[in-house]
Amino acid sequence: MSNSPPPVNNSYDPTNALDDIPGLHWALNEFLQSRMHESERFCEQSDPEKQRLYFATGFGLIQCVKGLMSFEDKDLLAAINHTKRGIAVASAHRKRPASFAGRLAGYIVPAFSTSGTEWIAGMTPVERHAELVYAESLYQKSLLGIVYSGDWLAFIREVLNMRTTISIYRQLGKWIETVDAAYALAHPELLAAISTPETRADVEETPLQSSSTSFASANSSSIADSPATSPKHTSTQDTTSPPSVTHTYLPCPSIDPHFRSGVYLGLGMSHLVLSMMPGKLLALVELFGYKGDRKFGLELLERAGGWGAHARVVEKEAEGVRRAICDMSLLIFHLVLSAFTFEGVDVRKATRILEWNLKRYPNGVFFLFGAGRLALVRSQPSKALTYYARAAQAQSQYRNLHHISWWESAVACLGLWRVADSRLWWGKLGGEATWSKATYTYGEAACLATLGKHAEAKKLMERVQGLRQKIAGKSIPIEKFVARKARKYLAQSDTLLLPALELAYVFHAIAHAPRGVIAREMIPAVGEALGVLGLALSSESEGGAKKGKDKKLESRNGFWDDVCLARFLEGVCWRFVAYPDPDAELEPDEKIPVSPEDARTYSERAFRAIFEHGPDIELDHYIVYYAHFEYGRLLARSGDKDGARTHFNLVLSGKPLEVNAAGRKGKYSLENALHVRTNAALEALDQNRLL
Repeated sequence: MSNSPPPVNNSYDPTNALDDIPGLHWALNEFLQSRMHESERFCEQSDPEKQRLYFATGFGLIQCVKGLMSFEDKDLLAAINHTKRGIAVASAHRKRPASFAGRLAGYIVPAFSTSGTEWIAGMTPVERHAELVYAESLYQKSLLGIVYSGDWLAFIREVLNMRTTISIYRQLGKWIETVDAAYALAHPELLAAISTPETRADVEETPLQSSSTSFASANSSSIADSPATSPKHTSTQDTTSPPSVTHTYLPCPSIDPHFRSGVYLGLGMSHLVLSMMPGKLLALVELFGYKGDRKFGLELLERAGGWGAHARVVEKEAEGVRRAICDMSLLIFHLVLSAFTFEGVDVRKATRILEWNLKRYPNGVFFLFGAGRLALVRSQPSKALTYYARAAQAQSQYRNLHHISWWESAVACLGLWRVADSRLWWGKLGGEATWSKATYTYGEAACLATLGKHAEAKKLMERVQGLRQKIAGKSIPIEKFVARKARKYLAQSDTLLLPALELAYVFHAIAHAPRGVIAREMIPAVGEALGVLGLALSSESEGGAKKGKDKKLESRNGFWDDVCLARFLEGVCWRFVAYPDPDAELEPDEKIPVSPEDARTYSERAFRAIFEHGPDIELDHYIVYYAHFEYGRLLARSGDKDGARTHFNLVLSGKPLEVNAAGRKGKYSLENALHVRTNAALEALDQNRLL
């Protein structure tokens, strides 16, 4: 795309609103090239009165991003006001609803209906785009409102707005499918040509796509999308499942790619979000007739860029204006949300998408973040740090974007067990970032305590509780966790066992650490902590701690909490030495001093010690439940699927496990996150995916 912006007509005619799309496309590319202020300034200059359909809503999107990055009330409120303006502008361009009599007639004669494909078909192209933009602006406003709201009533109101958004996306999706089906019926020769594998490469008239689901089947609330009936995603980790059966569809060229990419983005994301909801919340959503089909959601997002199995990559000259956002959504799913789910995750596909976009946006901060995340997923934290440094250097206009680099760098340093470096990143975040000051402050304090600098750590621990925030009137789970740990540190006379390594587990840094770092640095650190408790590593003994061996030590408050935490971290570390993360790229000359078989044995010993002494835990009851989850993953990688399923089902049973009476009251720390991961692990077992 040219560095010079396209001309924008000074006089605005709503009937020619789509003429502004090239200008907004240019502004979006400037934004993705890390030239944020230039993008923002062009939108403001092109539409100072905020009356143009695409410029007004595009500017609102930029403000939405800024508000979510800063997390400050004034920025969130400003973004909400801009998105409200976008909703008003989109509403002015939408098709006027029929009269009351017309709406009544619509119940009898479909052609008079004010909803469904007939209603969409009767719109002009501008009105269809306005319908799409209205849904997008309403979604942005709802998202901002959920973050900004401080009570449940406001939260429920915004959720209902999201229901309206999803309904609009699904109507638009069904209309696209109807038009495509009619086009395919009118051009059987084209459909036959692209359905034949050997001739697919020769067909250039329309972008080739393959689909395993139709809009109608995916959107209908009367069709159950149960795991037994819906096709499964085949990923790089799926070793036995057959490839899914797909049918080819033929996109109608009369629908412009900008509109298509917007519908694919909205509908794809709605399916993806619904498919990832916890069971209880999903049951509530399904009462409204909505179901999430993850495979179909990913497929829709892939269509915008041509990333499907049999598709050609869409070149930038033919892409829709929302294609880059679809690509970024896919990267977030495959590289970030993959920490909480397994179904549909495909790191190889994410690599293709990322490489293509990095060639196009070599200085693009968002794709540099993606490159760093990909390196981390591959257990290459040193390489990730290089990309995060480049991302921070790529732009200085949006300071809040640096905070993403700092967060990721803090976690990557934990994965390398460079605790002092991680402490510096947490300190920088605590000084500037506003997303979760309680977490940043605790992160710095945990590193200081691990380094033995307790005077500094204590001052920070004392501040953690007062820095907590709420979203929609609810506490943030990670902030509740760090506040509990900070209180425990202060109650135990400024001591806490392996706080930085515990944080490394919570943020998945151990899972993505090089095996050499785990074996040579993390496990010895656990060994030192066990030595203070009068114990030894499982590799040096059977791992059990016998009661009464040292009554003076055992009488100390929190002794068995510390024993179980040390054993848990030991078990996790040995587990990743035995079975690295499936997406890890191991060093060819890597030398580990322990065989996988021995590491597996040591891991099992450590987890079994937790089950034995769990009832003696005073506060950190979450360790028992997470130990069952991690032990289940160990069994799954060892080939014992039935044993793994047993432990996963124990976690999800809702019953108290090896805990005392105090542990049977209320919820344990990070419970919802564990349930999400455990449900995902059970699905992965059914799909023969590696855990």
